[in-house]
Amino acid sequence: MRITITGRNIELTEGLKAAVEEKLSKLEKFFAPDTNVFVTLSVEKERQKIEVTIPIKGHVIRSEQSSNDMYVSIDLVEEVIERQLRKYRTKLASKKMNVADNFNEAFIDSDADEDEEIKIVRTKRFGMKPMYPEDACVQMELTGHDFFVFRNAETDEVNVVYKRKGNTFGLIEPEC
Repeated sequence: MRITITGRNIELTEGLKAAVEEKLSKLEKFFAPDTNVFVTLSVEKERQKIEVTIPIKGHVIRSEQSSNDMYVSIDLVEEVIERQLRKYRTKLASKKMNVADNFNEAFIDSDADEDEEIKIVRTKRFGMKPMYPEDACVQMELTGHDFFVFRNAETDEVNVVYKRKGNTFGLIEPEC
């Protein structure tokens, strides 16, 4: 793996660079040797933040972690990326995704844990009566949710209203 480390509002010491390279070298078992890894270390309002981006054939594996200590953030980001890779191994390595040559063959061939598959644990059904977007906003506020699905009385299409900052709302309409 080729690791590129940059810093924003922070001096990149040899200790920080070594810690990043040591932690992220644990990911070498997952990726092909020519994989690029981009790391950005920054300090924002007393928070030590690390962003790791790994581009692979039309997809991006990314994690961002913040804490009061940069070394803790580095540990967290490595754990998150490793968990993402293990969780989505079968999807990333499938022929449809066409990214298998970015990964180490041993990683792709290893068995995926059954626990790591996505499971829908709750399904909710409800009738959608036609209403105007303004009425849907009021209904959303009354239910205390951040979004509300409804059938638009003007277009007879399924729409979604969602809460934005303050007392503003957004509307998602399907493209025709």
